[in-house]
Amino acid sequence: MKPNHHPFSRRQFLRQSAVAAAAGFFTVRLRGAAAPRIADLETRVISLDHENYHGWPTVTRLRSGRLMAVCSGGREQHVCPFGRVDCIVSDDEGRTWSWPRTLLDGDLDDRDAGVLETPSGALLVTSFTSLAYEPTLAAAEKGGKWAPERLRRWQAARDRLDAGRRKAELGQWMIRSTNGGRTWSSPYSSRVNSPHGPVVLANGRLFYAGVQLWAASRRVEVCESIDDGQTWRWLADIPIRDGDRMEQYHELHAVEAASGRLVVQIRNHNPANANETLQTESEDGGRTWSVPHPIGVWGLPSHLLRLRNGNLLMTYGHRRAPLGNQVRLSLDEGRTWSDPLILSGDGTSTDLGYPSTVELEDGTLLTVWYEALKGNPRAVLRQARWRIAST
Repeated sequence: MKPNHHPFSRRQFLRQSAVAAAAGFFTVRLRGAAAPRIADLETRVISLDHENYHGWPTVTRLRSGRLMAVCSGGREQHVCPFGRVDCIVSDDEGRTWSWPRTLLDGDLDDRDAGVLETPSGALLVTSFTSLAYEPTLAAAEKGGKWAPERLRRWQAARDRLDAGRRKAELGQWMIRSTNGGRTWSSPYSSRVNSPHGPVVLANGRLFYAGVQLWAASRRVEVCESIDDGQTWRWLADIPIRDGDRMEQYHELHAVEAASGRLVVQIRNHNPANANETLQTESEDGGRTWSVPHPIGVWGLPSHLLRLRNGNLLMTYGHRRAPLGNQVRLSLDEGRTWSDPLILSGDGTSTDLGYPSTVELEDGTLLTVWYEALKGNPRAVLRQARWRIAST
């Protein structure tokens, strides 16, 4: 997990009642243009491993046309010691998906997963390790209410490493493949982490906005790679808004607009604009940044995408009525955003979100997220195929 500095605080389960399901079309106001709406919406579950919980996915479209989605799979529940990085692929624009392949399975809980294809064709997959399950296990050992088999399973997973070694294994990690994903490197430090990983800029530079999760002094920063993702170096710190605490900035994502303007969005848990998305911009390639500011969006974390027509799209989880996922469109490089379009609004708990979106060959959009469905505590991966139409 990775939101708050203490991993537990990100995703506390707050039970909410089910609310209205998403309708077929949603209109919004957008200055200077016909209001966009969601059309031809088709939603379904795409994960095939129904025995395990899936969390916090990212989807990308490779230059070959293959879709690749990664997530934290192999899980028992939202917080547990069994997380690993799994990958599924589709060669028919998301109509069918493969059985998952495990890319990374360390001795700690591997959480979240981002994926990127670099200009050379290399694949980068990001994750981070967590010990957030330890308080849950300690309470179970003390309380004596768990089934013995379950308790032994959690203890065995924990005891693969002693306490000192477990802490030493905390970090933000990246693996790299240069042969289309057939084999992968050993994990190496990516310096920062965010759920959906780094992005490619127009000049081929790799750009990563994120948080140093386990550093002695927490930092929220942007970094870059000029060697195809093999190493990462600091580029700039994200400034802190007056009255905010850096520890309450989480889960960043970036996009480069057509002009070269860089836009970064931030999950905010400060009292001012709590649970909203903040935004910061750079006009000089990422060397300096504006002070983070609200954009009128309740919901998080966000994923940013530049569409082929130059417009920006943000996709984000919405954990109050209507429970689900929403999208907004910007025609002016992130200076203003449309009203929300409801991509899914039929959620039955707050254990959902982390959507990411790709644009398919025909201009259709495909969004993937995770969600615990009614009556099933093992969260699945859901997908929406849709398009933007104008009224």
